[in-house]
Amino acid sequence: MLDWLIRVARGRRPAINASSHQVARQVEAMTAEMEAMDDTRLRRFARSLAYRARAGEPLEDLVVDSFAATREAARRKLGMRHYDVQLLAGEALVRGAIVEMQTGEGKTLVATLPLALFALAGRGAHLATVNDYLARRDADWMEPIFKVLGLSVGVVESQMDFDARRKAYACDVTYGTAKEFGFDFLKDRLVGREISEGRGDLAASLVGKNESAGIKLLQRPFWFVLVDEADNILIDEARTPLIIASPPGETQAVQQALFRFSADAAKEVKRNVHYEYDVQKQTVELLAAGRSAVRAMHRPLLLDSTSLLVIYETVERAIRARESFTLDRQYVVREGKIVIVDEFTGRTAEGRTWRDGLHQAVEAKEGLEPTVPSGHAARVTIQDLFARYPHVAGMTGTIATSAGELARTYDVAVGSVPTNRPAIRQRLEPCVLEDYQLKIEKIVKEIVQMHALGRPVLVGTRTIDKSEDISKLLTAEGLAHEVLNARQIDKEAEIVAQAGQPGQITVSTNMAGRGTDIKLGEGVSQCGGLHVICTEMHDSARIDRQLVGRCGRQGDPGTWRQYVSLDDDILISGFGPKRAKKLALWMRSRLAGSSERLLRVFKQAQRRVEKRHVRQRRLLEYVERQRAESHIQMSQDPYLDSPS
Repeated sequence: MLDWLIRVARGRRPAINASSHQVARQVEAMTAEMEAMDDTRLRRFARSLAYRARAGEPLEDLVVDSFAATREAARRKLGMRHYDVQLLAGEALVRGAIVEMQTGEGKTLVATLPLALFALAGRGAHLATVNDYLARRDADWMEPIFKVLGLSVGVVESQMDFDARRKAYACDVTYGTAKEFGFDFLKDRLVGREISEGRGDLAASLVGKNESAGIKLLQRPFWFVLVDEADNILIDEARTPLIIASPPGETQAVQQALFRFSADAAKEVKRNVHYEYDVQKQTVELLAAGRSAVRAMHRPLLLDSTSLLVIYETVERAIRARESFTLDRQYVVREGKIVIVDEFTGRTAEGRTWRDGLHQAVEAKEGLEPTVPSGHAARVTIQDLFARYPHVAGMTGTIATSAGELARTYDVAVGSVPTNRPAIRQRLEPCVLEDYQLKIEKIVKEIVQMHALGRPVLVGTRTIDKSEDISKLLTAEGLAHEVLNARQIDKEAEIVAQAGQPGQITVSTNMAGRGTDIKLGEGVSQCGGLHVICTEMHDSARIDRQLVGRCGRQGDPGTWRQYVSLDDDILISGFGPKRAKKLALWMRSRLAGSSERLLRVFKQAQRRVEKRHVRQRRLLEYVERQRAESHIQMSQDPYLDSPS
C-alpha cells in the first residue's frame, strides 16, 4: 500500500516545472550561436556532445546544448523551429514524464528532442507508436534532423526480414510499433533459451542465421523508449499480452472437427433457453437444457474420444463468437482469413489473433477453415516490456485523466503542456435521438447544411459497418465524400490530407482520430473551420477527445457536436440490457427536454465501462506478476524442473 501511495504521489507531481522553463530560456539564449554555425560545425558540435555522453557525463548536463542543436537542425532542414512550449515538453520527456499535448501541437517534432539526446549515448533510442504507417511516416519526416547531428535512423516494420530488423535496431534512433518491439524481444528471449538447451536450429529459425557470424540477436540491450500515443499503448493495449505461439498439442483434424461442430451447434441453441449470455462481461454459460441439446446433436466420429466438458466449453466459445463478434465491427475477412480490427484505433491488427480458441470459433462461424490453436512459447505484457527500459517517456493528446493508473503501473509523472496558441474550438449542443436510424438521418442533414456553407466535415463512427451506413445516405443525397476505415487503409494518408479542404466530407472510424493532423484549406478558416460530428460514444472518453481534437488545431476555428441514440451500444455495455432498457424508456419520455441532462446518462455508462477496463488491466498485471513469481520459485526449487 505504501508503494502504491508513493507511485500515485509521483504521478501527481508536475511534469512541467521550474527546470523546464529554465531549460527553454537557456536554449533560446543559444539561438544566435547555433545559427552562426554552418552544417559542418553543427555536426562537430553534436559529435562533441556524443563524446561527452559516452565518456560518462550525465545526460541532464547536455540537455540545453542538445536541444539547441536539434532545434537549429529542424529549422534548417524542415523549416520548423521548436516552440517554447515544445521545449517544455521535451525537457519533461527527458525526465521520464508522460506529457499531454493537444492535437496539432507538434508531438512528432517534440519527439526529436529526447530521442537525439539519448541517442548521443550510443546505446540506441526507440520510438514506439501504434502502427507501421505512423512509424515510417515520422521516421522519414524527421530523418533530416538526425542526419545533421550525425545520427542514423532506422524503422522496424512488420514485413521486414531478420537482417533488416538488426540493421534498424543498430541505428542510433529506431522507429517502430510497440507490438514489433515486443515480439522481437520475445524472439531474442526464446533464442537465448533454445541455445542454452542446445537447440541452435530452432534458435536460427526465430531470428535468422548469419553464416559468418552465427546466430545473432535482433535487439541491443534496452536504453530509452519514447511511447507515442501513450494512452493507446500503455493503457488500451495493456489488456492484451504479446504471445509467440508454440506448436499445437492435438491433431489438426480433431480440432477442426470440434470447432466446426461447435459452430453448427451455436446456430441451434437459443438465448435464455439453452444458455445465458452476460453482455457486460461477454461470457456464455450453457444451461442444463443446452447441454442436453448438445449431447443430442449428431457428432463426427473424430469427436468420440473428446470429453463432453471440452465440447461444452467449445460450444460456449462458439456462442460467444456469434453474440459478441460481428463482421465489419470487431473483424473483417481478408483473403480467406480473419483480421482483427482494433477497437481503439479503427485499424486492422495484422498478425494478431484472439486467445483460447476464440479466433478459431470466429473462423468456423464465417465458414473458414479453422486454424489449429497453439500453446504459448513466450509471452510478455506491455507493462513488463516497457519496465525493462531504464528510461521511459511518453506523449499523447489525451491522458491526463489516467494519471493515477499510469503512476501506479509505470511509476511516471503526467503533465499537460500548454498550447502554443489558445484553442478556440466550440462545442455545439448535443443531440439525443430515439434510435439509430433517426440519428444517422439527422447527422446527414447536418452534413448537408455544413457542406452548403463550404465547411469541411469529419464524421467519426465507431465501426466499419456504421461508417458505410452513413456513406449510403450521403450517396443518396448526391454528396461526394470519402470513407476511411480498415477497408481503405492504403489510402489513409491521401484521404486525411484532403479532409480539411473546402466542402470536403470524410466519414471515418477511429483511424482519423489518432496520429493524423488535418490542415485547413484556403478560405476554410473564414467560414468556421473543420466541423466534427461524433456519431456515438466510445468505450473510453479519451477516444472521443481524440476525434474532437481533429478540429481547432493551432488556434484554428472549429466546431463539434455529439450525437447519441437510446439504442447505442454504450448503454448496454455500461448498464447491462435490463437496466439499459429501463433507462431508454425513462429518456424517451424526456427527449423534448434538456439534451445535456440526458447526455449525462451516456457519460455515466461510459465511466462504468472505463472502470471495468481498468479492473481487467489490473487483473492481467496481477496474473502476470504471479506467473513471474511462480517461475522464479520453480527455477530456485531443486526438486522441480526449470520451466520451459
